[in-house]
Amino acid sequence: MGKTTGFQDSFGTRETLRVGARSFAIHSLARLEAGGFPGLGRYPVCIRILIENALRNEDGRLVETNHIRSLLRWTEPAVQGAVEVPFTPSRVILQDFTGVPVLVDLAAMRDAAVAFGADPTRVNPLIPVDLVIDHSVQVDAFGSAGALATNVEHEYRRNRERYAFMRWGQKALTNFRVVPPATGIV
Repeated sequence: MGKTTGFQDSFGTRETLRVGARSFAIHSLARLEAGGFPGLGRYPVCIRILIENALRNEDGRLVETNHIRSLLRWTEPAVQGAVEVPFTPSRVILQDFTGVPVLVDLAAMRDAAVAFGADPTRVNPLIPVDLVIDHSVQVDAFGSAGALATNVEHEYRRNRERYAFMRWGQKALTNFRVVPPATGIV
């Protein structure tokens, strides 16, 4: 649920969802479908997610009405690939094989900022990023109550330098968290 201040509602989909004592601004795809876009409920979930995201972020500048109309006409061959699809995620989840290169890029951008005389602490992800180390644990021990602890201990020893770098990223960057091995899964 994104901010609505300064955002447009060209398709009249904004409504309020009340959950207990809290209220949330949402954009209703059912309202969009009833408002002249039949069949929307049969669109693939990924397209509906893109449409809802565009509706929520329509600002007339980065996300325009024509972007939303193009998404609504995604089945037409002339539309496919003809228009840039705006997407404004509210969070990014990375697993370690993709997340480490992202962290390397952020570190390199901070080094470049220093080389240009800029403040390196200004280089940060714009939205929350969670790097989840979920699949690199090797099985050295099994069949005992202490197997998980033994495997995690070996994992940290094998990848000490890599984990130290990720820990630096978590401490140095704003909006960047690391979920260590054996505690999360993507």
